[in-house]
Amino acid sequence: NGNPTFEIVDVEVDRDSTSWGIDLNMSLYDHSRWLGLDQAELSAEQSDATYAAAVQQLIVRTVTAYLDVLRAQDNLDFVQAEKRAIERQLEQTKQRFEVGLTAITDVHEAQANYDNTVAQEIVAENRIELAREALRVITGKYHDRLDVLDTQRFAASSPSPQAVTEWLDIAEESNLTLLAQRLAMDVAKMEIDIATAGHYPTLGLSASYGSSKTEISSPFFTNETPFQDSQSIGVNVSVPIYQGGQVSAQTDRARTLFISAGEDLELAHRQAVQSVRSSYNDVKAAISTIRALEQAVLSAESALKATEAGFDVGTRTIVDVLNSTRNLFNARANLSGSRYDFIQAMVTLKQAAGNLTASDLELISQGLKDAPVDSE
Repeated sequence: NGNPTFEIVDVEVDRDSTSWGIDLNMSLYDHSRWLGLDQAELSAEQSDATYAAAVQQLIVRTVTAYLDVLRAQDNLDFVQAEKRAIERQLEQTKQRFEVGLTAITDVHEAQANYDNTVAQEIVAENRIELAREALRVITGKYHDRLDVLDTQRFAASSPSPQAVTEWLDIAEESNLTLLAQRLAMDVAKMEIDIATAGHYPTLGLSASYGSSKTEISSPFFTNETPFQDSQSIGVNVSVPIYQGGQVSAQTDRARTLFISAGEDLELAHRQAVQSVRSSYNDVKAAISTIRALEQAVLSAESALKATEAGFDVGTRTIVDVLNSTRNLFNARANLSGSRYDFIQAMVTLKQAAGNLTASDLELISQGLKDAPVDSE
C-alpha cells in the first residue's frame, strides 16, 4: 500500500526555572519619623528629670527617717531623765513621810507619777525600734547607733534667700517635678504633630537586582538559556488619600492627651507653689519656736528650783514639784523636736525649690557629733 503511517508518541518535556533577587527599600523622608526623633529626645529629658526628682525624694525620705530616730532617742533620754528625777523626789517624799513632814497622799502622788514615767519609757523604747526599722527599709542596714545633733553648734538661721518670692522664682525654673511635667506636655504636643503627619506624603528609595535562567529538556533536545540579570532603582512618593479615619482618630486622641498633660502641669505648678510656701513658713515658724522654747526651758528650770525650795520649807506640795518637773522636761523635749523640725523644713524647702543635692546631706552631717556611749 505504500502510504506512510503516523504514530503519536508521548514525549515528556522538563522545564526548570531558577531565579534570585534582592529588593532594597529605604525611607528618604518621613515627617512623622523626624518628629518621633525629636519626641524621643524630649522623653529622654523627661526621664532624666523624673529620675533626679526621685533622687531628691530619696534624700528627703532618708533625712526624715534619720531625724525620726534622733527624735525617738531624745524622747527616751528625756523620759529616762524625768524618771530619775521623779524617783529622787519619791525617795525624798518617803523619807519626809517617815518623819511626819508630809502626808501619805504625797507619797502616792509621787509613786503614781513614777509609774507613769516607767510606762512612758517602755513606749519610748518601742518608738526607737520602730524608727530604726523604718530607716533600715531605706538604707538596707540596721543602725543601732547614729551620730546625734550637736546642740552646742546648732544655729537656726533664716533661709537664703530670705524672701519667699525668690524661692518661688527658683522653683519655677528648677523644681524637678514641674520640669518633668513641662517636658511631658511637650511630648504630648509632639504626639499631635506626629499624628497629623499621617496626612503628609512620604518619600522613599527603592532598588532591586535579580537574575534568572530557564532550562528545557526532552529525549530529543535540551535548551538552556544563560542567567539574565535585571536591575532597577527609583524614588517613590506615597501620598495618603484615605485611611479609614485612622489619622484623624489618632490626632483627636493625641489632642486629648495633650489637654490632660496641660491639666497635670497646672496641678504640678500649684503643688510646687504650695510646697514652697508651706516649707518656707515651716522654716520661719521653727526658728521662732526654737527661740521661744529656749526661753521656756530657762523659765522652767527657774520655776522648778523655786518650787523645790518652796517644797523644802513647806509652802509648796509634791504635786507642784512633780508638775514643775514635768513642765521642764516637756519644754526640753519640745525644744529638741523644734530643732529637728527646722532641719526637716529646710530640706523640704530645698526640694520644693529643686536645688536639693547630696551636698546638703554633708552640711547636715557636719552639724552632728558622735553619740554618747551610754544614753542612760
